[in-house]
Amino acid sequence: MAGAFDEMLGSSPYADRLDPAAVRPVYQAVARWLASASPELLATRRRQAELFFRRIGITFAVYGDPDATERLIPFDIIPRVISAEEWALLEEGLTQRVEALNAFCADVYGPRECLRAGVVPEDLVLRNPQLCWHQLGFRPAGGVWTHVTGIDLVRTDPATWMVLEDNARTPSGVSYMLENREVMLRLAPELVSEELRDGGIRPVETYTDMLLATLKSVAPPGARGEPVVALLTPGLHNSAYYEHSFLADRMGIELVEGSDLFVHDDVLFMRTTAGPQRVDVLYRRVDDAFLDPLVFRPDSLLGVPGLLRAVHAGNLTVANAIGTGIADDKAIYSYMPGIIRFFTGREPILANVPTWRCREPEALAEVLDRMPELVVKQVDGSGGYGMLVGPQATAEELDRFRQRLKAEPHRFIAQPTLALSTCPTLVDSGIAPRHVDLRPFVLMGAHGITIVPGGLTRVALKEGSFVVNSSQGGGTKDTWVMGPGGT
Repeated sequence: MAGAFDEMLGSSPYADRLDPAAVRPVYQAVARWLASASPELLATRRRQAELFFRRIGITFAVYGDPDATERLIPFDIIPRVISAEEWALLEEGLTQRVEALNAFCADVYGPRECLRAGVVPEDLVLRNPQLCWHQLGFRPAGGVWTHVTGIDLVRTDPATWMVLEDNARTPSGVSYMLENREVMLRLAPELVSEELRDGGIRPVETYTDMLLATLKSVAPPGARGEPVVALLTPGLHNSAYYEHSFLADRMGIELVEGSDLFVHDDVLFMRTTAGPQRVDVLYRRVDDAFLDPLVFRPDSLLGVPGLLRAVHAGNLTVANAIGTGIADDKAIYSYMPGIIRFFTGREPILANVPTWRCREPEALAEVLDRMPELVVKQVDGSGGYGMLVGPQATAEELDRFRQRLKAEPHRFIAQPTLALSTCPTLVDSGIAPRHVDLRPFVLMGAHGITIVPGGLTRVALKEGSFVVNSSQGGGTKDTWVMGPGGT
């Protein structure tokens, strides 16, 4: 933890009892609440939160772990607080970045001006497995490719936020953001009411209304009357199935699997008790490769034969658009500053984390030499898998990754081990700092960009760990963005 900026205490050390006078202004109410709450009360609240999540069934699957196919994501009752001024900067930077990501997708599948200009190496795009050749020359409804984007942010000091990853395919976690707020309202009403009285915690519960409005805004021109939206899930055994059912329920739309759908005359229909019903917009939570067995993987039972044909006929909008994986490839990520400059004409508001591209011989040599101090990631990895955290790796793990890097350097990037900011977290020993990141969710529709104020704060619960992913033992916090009148 040494050297990490703490979002409540700044650079002050933690003590057995928190002194509200020593904390940053935006955390004053939280500090007063913690100072007045006994350890027994906080422990009780933590148990109650676990019971709440277990009762409503908020779980996720852990692939490859036969002993833990369903787990609760640990919830920390101490919220993370972001001031109105801090959020204003993030909102501007997120809008700029998602606009650039969308423009990049449109360009890659269209005129490819950024490739001709040398902003991104042509071979990195054209040989990328995330490039969907079937989408070349295609323009989705409203020109929107990235309808829902999750941007992972990290903070290293009071003024510096950086983008760690762009998630532009099927970003998950928004249901936890919404349920975390609900559990805070139930278990800490005295704290929430004080913050509301002092300036206002901006709401997140409007997200599902915003999402539905975004999806309806990109309905194809041929939609008749009110657009019909459905959410496509891989099914009950998917790690994010709870979120799929949660969002469908909150939006009042049908949750469907591939077997519930069929294409007739280049139109997508879902089977209902009242007969076939046309679907105009499909919010898919299924990866590209499984969407249409006539085009992609022929063995897929998760998708719908003829789906891409319905899209190209202009009768269906798929969100996010097929092929957006090219925008969240981690090798492409390293070129995002140039992509932002090229498409927006402005300097990036949110910086990238410094990145070594292992496909480049000089970078590879440096990464191999400095592996014990770096984080190495697969360019197409997610969820904390396919990743090496050098400072926490064993000699055997380091050697195994060196061999992988030498064999397939183009599949990896490396980044420095950042001193991620910490937030106060309730652990078995009391209140202690733990490293966090933040995933805001950015919506882009035909009428522009909207961002729910906040996002999913993920916390590395293991002392000294920087890995916040739930699959790797991380937990979550409620994220409070204060209104203009807040502290």
